[in-house]
Order: sequence, then C-alpha cells, then structure tokens
Amino acid sequence: MPSQRPFRFGVNMFVPGSRREWRARCRRAEELGFDVVGVADHLGFSAPFPAMVLAAETTERVRLSTFVLNTPFYNPVLLARDVASTDQFVDGRMELGLGAGYVKDEFDTAEIPFPSGGKRVEQLEQTVTTLRRLFADTEYQPRPAQPSGPPLLIGGWGDRLLRLAAEHADIIAFTGGWASTTGDVLHLAGIAQTEERVAYVRGLLGDRADAVELNILIQQVIPPAERTAIPDRFAPLPPDAAHSLEELPSVLIGTPADMAQQLMERRERYGFTYFTVMEYNMENFAPVIAALR
Repeated sequence: MPSQRPFRFGVNMFVPGSRREWRARCRRAEELGFDVVGVADHLGFSAPFPAMVLAAETTERVRLSTFVLNTPFYNPVLLARDVASTDQFVDGRMELGLGAGYVKDEFDTAEIPFPSGGKRVEQLEQTVTTLRRLFADTEYQPRPAQPSGPPLLIGGWGDRLLRLAAEHADIIAFTGGWASTTGDVLHLAGIAQTEERVAYVRGLLGDRADAVELNILIQQVIPPAERTAIPDRFAPLPPDAAHSLEELPSVLIGTPADMAQQLMERRERYGFTYFTVMEYNMENFAPVIAALR
C-alpha cells in the first residue's frame, strides 16, 4: 500500500566509548541528516537511558530512541520511572522502542530466566499496559515531557508480537527477518515473506493503518565493490532474492542513487517510511539521505 508519509532515517548506536567519543558520534549523526539516534540494549553496549540523556545534551534536533529494549530485563513500574525521567531530561525528544528479547546468552549472563517466545511477548504486553496506565494517570510522578509518554515503537517479526504491536504501537518496526531460537543467527526475509508480514499487520491495524508508522531495520548497506560479500554474512538467502540481492527488503546495495531508488520502491511496495541502519553503516548511508532530500 503506497504511503504519503515522509521518510525518516535512524541510526542504531551500540559501540561503547568515552563521553567525548559518544558525544562526537551523536553530533556526527545529526550532521549527516539522521532524524533519530537509537541506542541498542545489549550487554556489553552502553546503557540506553544515560546514553540518550548525553546524546540530548550534544544535539539539537534528532529524536532519541531505545532501539529496542530487552523488555523482560525490566520491572514495568521501575521502567516507567526511567522512561518518564529520561523523557523529561531530553525535553520530550524520546521515542520508546520495546522488544521481547531474543539472545539467550544475555539472559544467561544476567541470570534471568529465558522463557519461551510466547511468555516473553506476554511480559512485553504487561509492560506496555503498565506504562500506558501509569502515564495516563495525571497524578503519576515523575511526569514524562510528552503528555501520554513517548511514542511507542514495538519491534519484531512473529504473529503474537505483531498482534501486540498492531494494538498498541505508534511505530511498528520489522526486523527484516527472524532470529534462531538462541538468537545467534539471523535469517533474512525475502520479498514474499515481507509482503506477508506487512499484509498481516495492516489487516490487524484496520482503521489505525494510516496512523501507524512502519519501520524496517536495514541490516547491511553495501557499496558496489562489496556486492559479492553478502551471502557470507547471513544464513542462506531466501529463494526469491538469491539471484537479485537488491530485492532483499533489509539490504541496500549499489550507489547512493541506487539505494535511494530502492528505498522509494520499498515505500511504495511495503509502506516503509522509517528506515534504521546500524552504526557501522552510518557514513555509508549518509549520501542516500542527501539523495532523497
């Protein structure tokens, strides 16, 4: 379904470093034209909430997102306090991204049980409903800067998670594939799989379809000289893209002009208007932003 929404571009940051390094990278993202600086939530990376506050101090325009929290790590009531405080301290520039968690080793390291996928989605739902309830209470303190709390992004791929997203999210983020049961392998989705997932969500959204923004996480931004490297980076490619890598919805390949065209086609084909790249692709992707603007 074609969308008339303008493009938005995010970069997901995860490389830990000093205060000076973090500020420099966030400033650079804003200079390059990104609309959103996201902070990943994985052990070994910077903690999301202080990273967002520091990013706000060094930038003027970009919105700041948790992309995405491993929600089962958090007590919902305590998380609400952190979210509201952070939204205050970043002057209402926050977007709250939530996911169900998928890397078993991280749960093991934190000595947190790693439940089934269904149970993790239930935990995510409990968190969403708790946050909505608390932020709707005019007596709740601390108050988030945005009256109903930050816009909610829910990211994932499976039926149960997408049903939850269709009911509650302001932004639905498609991961562009699905992880193995332990989270250590990503299987990229092809054209037919992505079309089916988007159609599934649109059927659930109903009258909300035009009000909800669709995001996709771009897994790789590949210049022409590196075109042949992609099959080695992921699990076997889906059949409908094995001979046409440019068709993979979560991959961009070619010159900046080529990639800009691919994004316009994906907006028309799937309705994606919000595209997020990994930090290591930030500089490679910047000319694409310039080409589209």
